Amino acid sequence: MDNFEFGEKLKKRTKAFAVQIVKFYKNLPRTDEARVIGRQVLRSGTSIAANYRAVCRAKSSADFISKMGTVVEEADETLLWLELFEEAEILPAAALKPLRQESDELLRIFSRSLSTARHS
Repeated sequence: MDNFEFGEKLKKRTKAFAVQIVKFYKNLPRTDEARVIGRQVLRSGTSIAANYRAVCRAKSSADFISKMGTVVEEADETLLWLELFEEAEILPAAALKPLRQESDELLRIFSRSLSTARHS
């Protein structure tokens, strides 16, 4: 798989994750704490896809590194909010597992890509 194909696959994957986050948000309990944390995860989880698309349009290596840094930050923040849902006992771990797993995998992919770009 070449870089273009890999990038297109990641665009689809991050967009699918954003859709999962929106659906997750729509089904949250109607409590203040769920809605406050939910809005945070909605913002960060959907911005991964938008910011990754910006990475794909980077004008230079420095621009790529800068934009990819934002993607890594958003993926890490999304993982934090999902962890808080569990640790604050707002939602059970089982309900969060697929989102946490995908968020963690995306974070690993993007962190590795950022590290590679920085050391090239």
